[in-house]
Amino acid sequence: MADKVNIPEKLESFSDHWAPRIVARYNDHEVRLVKVEGEFIWHSHDDTDELFLILDGELDMEFRDRTVTLNAGDLIVVPKGTEHRPCARKGEVKLLLIDPKDMPNTGDPATATVAVEI
Repeated sequence: MADKVNIPEKLESFSDHWAPRIVARYNDHEVRLVKVEGEFIWHSHDDTDELFLILDGELDMEFRDRTVTLNAGDLIVVPKGTEHRPCARKGEVKLLLIDPKDMPNTGDPATATVAVEI
């Protein structure tokens, strides 16, 4: 049986940054919520694209040759193998991510924060 997910309630249930929470699963993918602030690390994902949907705040997605500024309601898909760095320089940003199951958020399991289900 399918259950609804209330995104604002899920976002209220945690406060740490750069630590994705799994709120739903479909096929071999996870729908994750994350709060971010400051700069993340430069990284890439060799085997998959990465989808970011901005729910609240302003996020700079840095690429080696340019920066794309995203606001609430904006979405970006970072192509696989593309080095990037998400940065929240103007305060906390709330994001919805859609990632393949068990994908490390840094592209490297050794340095990744493991997404947990809530």
